[in-house]
Amino acid sequence: MFSIAATAAAATMAQGYGIGKKATDKEIAGWNIDIAPDGKGLPAGSGNVALGKEIYDQKCAACHGAKGEGKPADELVGGAGSLKTKPVRTIGSFWPYATTVYDYVYRSMPYTNPQSLTANETYAVTAYLLHLNGIVGADAVMDASSLPKVQMPNRAGFFVLGGTDTANRACTAECK
Repeated sequence: MFSIAATAAAATMAQGYGIGKKATDKEIAGWNIDIAPDGKGLPAGSGNVALGKEIYDQKCAACHGAKGEGKPADELVGGAGSLKTKPVRTIGSFWPYATTVYDYVYRSMPYTNPQSLTANETYAVTAYLLHLNGIVGADAVMDASSLPKVQMPNRAGFFVLGGTDTANRACTAECK
């Protein structure tokens, strides 16, 4: 009985359900917008701190404060050295890669209209946020080449484990 049901289910799955359509390359590209820590996926374009301040003042300050201090939304600035005591998780204290800042801002901000910033605007806001955290200078220009080279203060605070335990073995000695 089980094999008949399994065969019928497999046949139905092979035929499909007759709904939806195959996604086009253009549709897939619209969702494939993640940026890797090494910068893979960063688009063409650039932005500087001065332009970033203008955009931040218009589109970000209402939620994150005039200088990234937060309220009502999360703090973006400050917290340097706080992770070992009372953690304040900001761009300058917690985030390990500058490319992650770009990725998050582009995909998620502004909260009321995510993915509305252009690549140039996102690079500029990222440059401004990095500047507010004392990571880059006031003359910094961010692009696909410069952004992955930014050394974040907490870059060494994250590490890759030595592989995946896909067998789900229980640790029996010297477990961490």
